[in-house]
Amino acid sequence: MDILADYRRRADLAQHEADKYKSLANTYSLYRLLVFGLFIVIVCVAISVEEIAPIIVAVVILVACFSWLINKQNRYEELKNYFIDLHAVIENEITSIESYKNIYDNGLIFNEDKHFYTADLDIFGNGSLYQLTNRAATFPGIVKLAGWLVKPAAKPVIMERQQAVAEIAGKNDWKLNTQAHLLFSLKQNREQIKRLVEYLKAPIEINGEKVLATYSKISPYLVLALITGSIFYMPLRYVTPVVILVNIRLVMAKAKLVQKADLIAGKIGTTLHHFVLAFKSIENEEWRSAYLKNLGVQVRNENGESISGKIEQLAQLINKLNYRLNMVMMFILNALFIWDIRQLIAIENWKRNNLVHIEAAFDVVAEFEAVMSLASLKINYPDWSFPEITDGESYTLTANKIAHPLISADKRIANDYELNDTFKIDIITGSNMAGKSTFLRTIGINTVLALCGAPVCADRMQVSVVTIITYMRIKDSLNESTSTFKAELDRLQMLLNAVVNEPKVFFLIDEMLRGTNSVDKYRGSKAVIEQLIRKKGVGMVATHDLQIAELEESHPDYVRNFYFDIQVKGGEMLFDYKIKHGECKTFNASLLLKQIGIEVGD
Repeated sequence: MDILADYRRRADLAQHEADKYKSLANTYSLYRLLVFGLFIVIVCVAISVEEIAPIIVAVVILVACFSWLINKQNRYEELKNYFIDLHAVIENEITSIESYKNIYDNGLIFNEDKHFYTADLDIFGNGSLYQLTNRAATFPGIVKLAGWLVKPAAKPVIMERQQAVAEIAGKNDWKLNTQAHLLFSLKQNREQIKRLVEYLKAPIEINGEKVLATYSKISPYLVLALITGSIFYMPLRYVTPVVILVNIRLVMAKAKLVQKADLIAGKIGTTLHHFVLAFKSIENEEWRSAYLKNLGVQVRNENGESISGKIEQLAQLINKLNYRLNMVMMFILNALFIWDIRQLIAIENWKRNNLVHIEAAFDVVAEFEAVMSLASLKINYPDWSFPEITDGESYTLTANKIAHPLISADKRIANDYELNDTFKIDIITGSNMAGKSTFLRTIGINTVLALCGAPVCADRMQVSVVTIITYMRIKDSLNESTSTFKAELDRLQMLLNAVVNEPKVFFLIDEMLRGTNSVDKYRGSKAVIEQLIRKKGVGMVATHDLQIAELEESHPDYVRNFYFDIQVKGGEMLFDYKIKHGECKTFNASLLLKQIGIEVGD
């Protein structure tokens, strides 16, 4: 409740600021109209008294005033839009805590049924861990975060990320501010930055570039000198149009090159301005953790110059190229400056000097977005803890009060679990709906969080760096002509191969071989578990089949039994969703069938 109250206070303040700057922008827009009206009045009065001097003075003063008002209005518009975005970001945090909804991408494009665990553990898609976590607006950031969730990181990387996440969690003002600067990316084409980088990597060959660069600097002085000279020397009046036509012809000769540059770069000047603000947020912050310090270094080039300054230069060059979109301005600028060629050469020079740094800089933004996403979990759920990552050849996965992060705090049930520096297979039996599947997913999803550097939904957790493999939601495929049983066999084969070939596999199996008869199901399940024991496999197997629990007797040093049970009082089933040692003795299928009108005989 404390964090919700803080967010609501921030949201109210952001809305107040947005309203204030909207009012100021509207006021300065009115001032501009008044200034323009005043200019018309002065011109009319000057004409009526046949005086030119007042018009000249008015033009100079009022143009300067008009320009100042435009700059002020634009600044207020920027601040208004910033606070609107900040308000949206803050409201999203409130919504995320209250209803698990999110304005950011839910990662559905990354879902893969044949991945080791993402489909079974609800990592991507609607109502997923990614939806809960993601605060990346740029597509590279979205991809970066997904990459962290689909594969465990090495222990040193996990430790560095934990420190970075903790640092940003302590800088919520900075985090929300940076998210607001990047929120615009949600409405942008996902390929925009990729296309920009591809364009920057592709140099444009301009024949006679050095000569044109020199002439573009001389041209305005030449044309102005000819115009001025023609006042005093009549023949120059015939030379001036020739020079202007030469300038226009030079521009037309390079029109295809200019259009090629404008096709990609010409539309992203405003986009780059937003990135400038995001880079400044990164550059101006003092970082303590090694991970973020290293990223901070990467937003400066070898000369110590800031990337934000360099990108701002590119944004200005692109915006200047966009002047050509106004036909009148295009003619005047090209006649005087051979403007299109001048800007094209300037952009090419910028590309040669800054390509390497700009590509790395956008990757830095993606890294920060991924870290900010994980930090949102620690900020919004301060009782979550950072797990301890253990070493050793054997397996450790212990937790106190571990719960499922996608179940609301008022409904989820926490459990303790201990697998301490050993090799074990845990058989979990229990009634329908008693909590077996949820517990397996609780262990799996928290392990995924732990091994990407995030906090976990537990008071305390210790875990080895393991490769999670799940066997849960096995389904048939009409497209691949695959029956449920064949799909189960394929998943089992993948699991058995992974135990041999992948580093430190920890498996989570929920009701093996459902697609066959009960006799074959038991025999097959028993054979698979015994093979896993021989391969020193480690993990959990949830099952309704009590005979599987008897494996503890034949493998007492390797198999442990746990169970979830129910209590029946007055025909009503009561679940406590707590894991216990031993094997289940109470089942509820007949009671469930009875509730829908089916009597099961003795």
